[in-house]
Parts: sequence; C-alpha cells; structure tokens
Amino acid sequence: MTQKPAPRFGKYEILQLLGRGGMAEVYKARFVEGPRAGQTVALKRLTPRLAQDAEAVDLFCGEADVSGMLKHPHIVEVLEKGVISEIYYLTMEFVDGRDLALVLARCHARGIFLPVSFAVHIVLCTLSALGYAHGAHGPTGLPLHIVHCDVSPSNLFISRQGEIKLGDFGIAKVRALSGDDEGATLWGKLAYLAPEQLQRKPLSPQVDLWGAAAILYETLTNTRAIRGESAEEMQQALRLGKIGGPLEEFRADVPPGLTAVLRRALDLDPQNRYATAAEFSEALRPFHDEPSGGALGIASVVRGLFKT
Repeated sequence: MTQKPAPRFGKYEILQLLGRGGMAEVYKARFVEGPRAGQTVALKRLTPRLAQDAEAVDLFCGEADVSGMLKHPHIVEVLEKGVISEIYYLTMEFVDGRDLALVLARCHARGIFLPVSFAVHIVLCTLSALGYAHGAHGPTGLPLHIVHCDVSPSNLFISRQGEIKLGDFGIAKVRALSGDDEGATLWGKLAYLAPEQLQRKPLSPQVDLWGAAAILYETLTNTRAIRGESAEEMQQALRLGKIGGPLEEFRADVPPGLTAVLRRALDLDPQNRYATAAEFSEALRPFHDEPSGGALGIASVVRGLFKT
C-alpha cells in the first residue's frame, strides 16, 4: 500500500500533532525547502477562529517577538514567524522529550518522588533562563524588562538528553512592552501565580521567581504548593499564604536547610523573597549534585518513567 504523503503547510511538512489548546495547535514538522530543509521543528499555529481576535494575535505574535530576541541554552529558540493562508504561525526548535507536567503526572500516578538533585537541577536551569530574560536588552540596547508571567511545569521541557528548556513567552510581550500593569488582565496558571498577581499590582521579575519556587515544591512533593477544589479556594489560599507543609512531611530524604530556602522563596511579601534569579540560584546550589542531578541523570530518570 502506498503511504500517503505528509500534509504540507507552506514550506513545512506536518508530521504529528503534539498538542492542542484553546489558542493554538502545536505540530512536529519538518522544513522541506530552504536553507533549513530536513530540519525537524515544532510548528505552532494560532487556531483559525482567533485569526480576527486582535488580542489573541498580539499575544501569539508576542511570543515570537520576545523569544526571537532571546538566545540561551535553557530557552526554547524561536526560528521564524509568519502568516500562511491567513493562519499565523511560528516555528521553534523541537525539544524531543516531555514537559515537566507530564513527568510529574507520571510520578504522581506511580507514587514515586523524583530525586532531590533532579528537582534542584531543573529549577537551577529555569532560574538561569529567567535571569537571562530579566536582564535582556533589545537590538537598540534598551532593556526589555521581560517578565515571563507563566512559569509552570507545562512550559518546561525535558529532552531525551536531559536538556531543560523554558518556553512560551507569549504572555511576556504584554509585560515587556506595557508601561502600566495596574488593573491588567490576570494571566498565567493560577497554581503558579504570585500573590501580587492576584492584586493586579505592577509586576516584577519576582513573579517568575515565585513560579520557579512553586515548581520546585511540586517537583519535590508531587503536590502543588497552592491547592484548592476551585479557583476561588485557590485564590483564597494564596491570599492567606496557605502553602503546603514542610518538605519533610512528604519525604525523609530532604537535605537540612532546603525547606528554609523554599519558605523564603514562597513568602507572601516580595520584599522577603530572593531579589533576583541569581540570588535564588545561589541559595539552591548547596543542594545540587551534578552526577545525579545533571543532564545524564535526568535523561536516565525520564527514560525510566516513560520506558523510552
């Protein structure tokens, strides 16, 4: 039987649907012409029903605009953007692996914890990416003032080689180019929002550091730092500082001092938290073990979880 040729989208060959959300679809694709011919990429397309939605288009194009200026080993690289047949798209480097949300879901289902060094390594890579983005400058040399605003497990990708990549800067453009956050729309995933985001206060890079801390807590405990049966309950828990219990309540192998680091990183008052990604990273480094928590160790753990 003759195999059907893969569908085309402009100069791309569509290989596989990777995911679909309310705003966009992501495909595994391949360049079939041009200087990148043969290269596999992730192709993200805005859903056609949103093509006339100015805000949706702005957010979608914003991811390409912001990410296109960021070149860092722990940030998913955007290669190009465009419009084909009135469909907005962008192409990114293809990260052959899983997102952290899937990894954590598999751990939860099996009732196992990821190694402490694994969790710390993931967050150190995330903080490295965030520190770079927070200090990034545009082509003219002016600071971009980027705040990601959606640092969460589904936006962290782990390759088969153990590389850690932060993606989805779509929301960041609003923060980077807007001079006033007061009364702004509430963006991001509720479980990883910083308290000041609920208050619609002007956003600082500490919003992202809170997200990184929430990821660390969840990666260590298999449960979210902010919990609730509804959005209202979660918002109330966040406002009152009802954050999950000490790490030692969940597992016995937590190094002394790590709970204190997380407690500071998840303080309700931004003034009491770590001021920068570099400062947060420095506090975490004593808990990082390169042989077990580096790329090779992480790749081995993920292969074991998914048997691939």
